[in-house]
Parts: sequence; structure tokens; C-alpha cells
Amino acid sequence: MRVIIIGGVAAGAKTAAKTKRLLPDAEVHIYTKDNFVSYSACGMPYYIAGDFQDWQKLIVRTVDEFEKSGIHIHLRQEVTKILPADKKIVVKDIKQEEYQFVEYDKLVIATGASAYIPDFINKNLKHVYTLRNLDDCVAIKEGMKEAKHITIAGGGYIAVELVEAFVKNKKQVTLVERASFILSMLDEDISSLVQEYILQNSNGLVKIINNDTISEIIGDAPVLDVITSKGYGFETDMVIVAAGVIPTVDIAKEAGILIGQTGAIKVNSRMETNIENIYACGDCVEKINIISNTPVWVPLGSTANKEGRVAAINLSGGVEDFEGILGSSVLRYGALNISRTGLTEKEALKAGFDAVSVVITKRDKAGYMPEVKNITLKLVADKRSHKLLGAQAIGCGDADKRVNTVSVGLLQGITVEQLIDVDLTYAPPFSTSIDILISAAQILKTKLFN
Repeated sequence: MRVIIIGGVAAGAKTAAKTKRLLPDAEVHIYTKDNFVSYSACGMPYYIAGDFQDWQKLIVRTVDEFEKSGIHIHLRQEVTKILPADKKIVVKDIKQEEYQFVEYDKLVIATGASAYIPDFINKNLKHVYTLRNLDDCVAIKEGMKEAKHITIAGGGYIAVELVEAFVKNKKQVTLVERASFILSMLDEDISSLVQEYILQNSNGLVKIINNDTISEIIGDAPVLDVITSKGYGFETDMVIVAAGVIPTVDIAKEAGILIGQTGAIKVNSRMETNIENIYACGDCVEKINIISNTPVWVPLGSTANKEGRVAAINLSGGVEDFEGILGSSVLRYGALNISRTGLTEKEALKAGFDAVSVVITKRDKAGYMPEVKNITLKLVADKRSHKLLGAQAIGCGDADKRVNTVSVGLLQGITVEQLIDVDLTYAPPFSTSIDILISAAQILKTKLFN
């Protein structure tokens, strides 16, 4: 059997490796436009920051390692068309400008996501960058060396991680964000606290412009002129476009593969598309939110790996289901940990829940411990069923530990009352005798009955 995988990185590489373990005699091929096939995209901001010096540490598995395991890698090979009726793909050799037809028995689409670049931004300018692959990563690191001022368009996860990276390197940063606060995947009462922390803990190097967008970039090296939609102008040495990503689905759509309401490929729980023998996984695929039971598109490396594994099991003749996601995520800015799982309050209300929430701040361990820090936690629940819907936590303490605990409960449909009874570990170096999770649940229970 010949298995063709379009795309590498997380989902594609995982599918290939798992397929080869399950079907040792299968002919497995990965075709990718990239110069690299398997690497940690999530680690790129930390290389730029200088947390480690060798970018090749981001490579998870080399071409030689894949080939030794019997998986054939085709770099700089762009799949331009899928022909389901013939069970073939059309492949373009990017360097040679030559095309070929390649047959498949099973096809996996793992084309990922592409950086969203607004029409008004000239991405061909020398000092305008996106961060989607290792080549981008190395280029930004190199360009940063001579820059004094860097502009970031967007305020999501990657944008915040890059602000941290540039501040570590003592660069002035201006971030332009269309929303009222950065990190719009959080509720505003939490994201506003993150923004305040960044501004207060960046040695005066960071400026954030909210409720605005970049409308024009003028000039070229060495200095660019940036103009915003509200007419604000300033000079900068480089611009990073981090205004979001979009699923890469063009060849799938052209082949007649269904696209979901989020704009990503629609698959069932076994990662099957509507066309027989064609699977899809990773950032190009629509997910189901387990709490709201609605289609969502949340591109995360952890999810991509899980989906790649499920795709491999099913195309190999096994049975495995991927039920959905909670959207659990974590990032940091300096000492501040930022994490969420499930639904935010605004998402819960939009999904039709009678959402009730509580926000509290409390120490993460006994107050007499020298390393004690504060955590701010937000819990969201449904007033009708008392079921917990989601959590957000920020703080210089172990915020993500609390969110991970909630995520397990969400999978079981835990209620606020049940959370109060959870038997959490306690010792002074690890928590208070009544953990912030329990305290928040007790307050939330009172609100549910009012």
C-alpha cells in the first residue's frame, strides 16, 4: 500500500511515523514545500529570544532519520492538485519547475495553516516578516541583530511570545492590535491584566496600540514608515506580521473535499474527509469543541500530533476516534504564566449557556514560603446545569497547573459542587491549604444560587 502525506511538521510527520509502525511494509511518502520536514514550530520564538543558540535543535527528526525508518521525504515538492477519481496527486518540483503525477492508495492532507497577510502589506519588502517555518525563524533572528525598533502586527500567542523575545534582546517594540486588548482568546478582564503586566515589566521598551491596525508600510531598508488606520505614524526597522493564520485548504477544496463552516477541512472523528481514502489532520482541519459541541478551528501543535496518530490508525485498518478539543493552551511573558481551557465567558454566552463567572486572586502556596506568588483565576459555569464550562488563569505562580486540573474535569462534565470536593494535594511549597481552585468554586457556587 502506498500512503501519501501532504505536509510535515507535526500532523504529517506523526501520521507517517505511526503508519510505518503499524504497516511496516507500506510505502510511505511525505511531500512538503518546506526545506525541513519535522520541527518544533512552537519553539521558534524561544530561539529568537536566545533561550538556546542552535536553531537546529528545533529539528525533531531529520530527512536521513526518516529515510532510515523507511519513510521517503520529498522536500521542496509542492502538491498542486488532488485527483480523487484517479487516486493521484500532481506534484511540482519547486526548484526545477517540473510536474509529475504520483499515485496513492491512501492520502493524508496535513497542509497546516498559512500566515494571514492583509492585502495592504507588501510582504516582499526586505524587512517585513512572518513566522511560520524555520527559514522565517532564522531570518527574523538575523534581522533582529541590526534592528533597534520592531513592529508587530497582531496580539495573539505568537505576537506576545515575540514581544518577550525582542525585549530580552533589548529592542524597542510597538505592537498594533485591532482589539481593545491583546490575547482576544481570553476574556477582556483577564487579557487586560496581561497587557498591564507586559507594559509594567518590559523596562519601558514596549508600546501597545489598541483598537487600530496597520494600514500601510512605506519604504524599504534600512527604515520603514508604518501608518495605522487611525493615522498614527512611526518609523521602524522591521515589521512582523502576526495577525493570525488561516487553514491551507485550497487544493482540498478544489478536489471536492468538504470545507467546514470555520473555513477548515471538515472531517469525522476518524479524520476521514467526505472522499474515500482521503484523510486530513492538523491545522488545516476543523475540530469540535467538546463543551459547546460546535465546530471550531484552533490550530495547536498538541492537537495536530493527536490527530496525526488517529489518522494513521484508521488508514491502517484500525479504529480510533478523536472526539474533539477543549482549546487548552498556555504561554508566558517573562515570569507571567497565561493559560486557558474550555470556554471563556464570552464564548459560553455566544454558545447559548447561561454563563456565570468568578475571578479571584490568591497565593499559589503558603504565604510564608519564600517563592510564593499570586495567581488570578477565572472560572465559568452554566447556571442551569451547574456544569463547569472553562477556566482562565494568569500569574507568576503555577497558573497552568490549575487550568490542567480543570481540563480533566471538563472532560467528565464536572459540576461546580464536584470541583469543591476534589481531593487536591497540599503541602506549603505547593499550594495553600484551600487551593485557589476550591476557593473559586466555593464563591461560584454561591453565585449560582443567587
